[in-house]
Amino acid sequence: MSINVLLLAGGVGGAKAAQGLALTASEQDCHYNVRVIGNIADDEEFHGLWVSPDIDTLMYTLSGEINTQQGWGMKNDGNTVLSQLQALGEDTWMFLGDRDFATHIYRTQRRRQGIRPSQICRELCTAFGCPLPIILPSDDCIQTRLSTDQGELSFQQYFVRERCTPVVNAIEFHGAQQATPTPEALQAINDADIIIFAPSNPLVSIGAILATPGLRDAIAKSRAVRLAISPFIGGRTVKGPADRMLLAQGLDTSPLSIASLYDGLIDALVIDESDAGWLSAIEQRGLRALAAQTLMITDSDKRRLMDECLAFVEQMEVSP
Repeated sequence: MSINVLLLAGGVGGAKAAQGLALTASEQDCHYNVRVIGNIADDEEFHGLWVSPDIDTLMYTLSGEINTQQGWGMKNDGNTVLSQLQALGEDTWMFLGDRDFATHIYRTQRRRQGIRPSQICRELCTAFGCPLPIILPSDDCIQTRLSTDQGELSFQQYFVRERCTPVVNAIEFHGAQQATPTPEALQAINDADIIIFAPSNPLVSIGAILATPGLRDAIAKSRAVRLAISPFIGGRTVKGPADRMLLAQGLDTSPLSIASLYDGLIDALVIDESDAGWLSAIEQRGLRALAAQTLMITDSDKRRLMDECLAFVEQMEVSP
């Protein structure tokens, strides 16, 4: 019998978790049917083209096209186009490689033709040979806006141009209140037997997905076993600004903060072995807890962690 697994994913951590699940699902005797809901709130227009950084990171990672050294962008890519744009006086702080430009050109052309973004995502995933379907939370435009000590910034301005240095005072998802969830996202949640929150930034990656009207409620009411993987190792992130952002919001970077942010949405929390001292406190909140090696460097690391998460969930289901 097939078990439906749904991953909520954003950023590099989400892409690594997706790859781990894809490696598991590739086995002939695998009984897991995996789908991924990605973050669209980092999307922004550059040089007249619509760029979807998190969705593309997922797509490139799953298809084996990711630049593994950067964690984003395409492997074996050049910067001829960007260099020429810079020579023409364009602002080029957002790096887009030559091969990467083709993805953005295709997406933008199809959007101008009135094609649903979800359909465009499916077309791109098929073209790249993605082993897992990537689902958009909404076909509407939702964009992260950060109120910082240097003014309002888009997420890409904060993350890429300013290198995460401004202090984030508040986070908003413009367009979220008016957005409609995709039927694919609602169906994936409804069908799920297991829902996994990837070790992504809970505020701006997973938070952006949950900001889409209807998705948080659907997950809260889901019959699935729901598990989150903490993005923190010893109170710090491996990559990205999640630790700094939580501290700026008055939260600490312990596993308990992750439990609080996902209150009512998860049944279990997986934390790193270095944070094992928090297991009892997590369980006192009514959650099941597991300490594991959560650092994902190699493909073997990614698969091992996701296999451990799946085995933990299945053990939960048979335990009294």
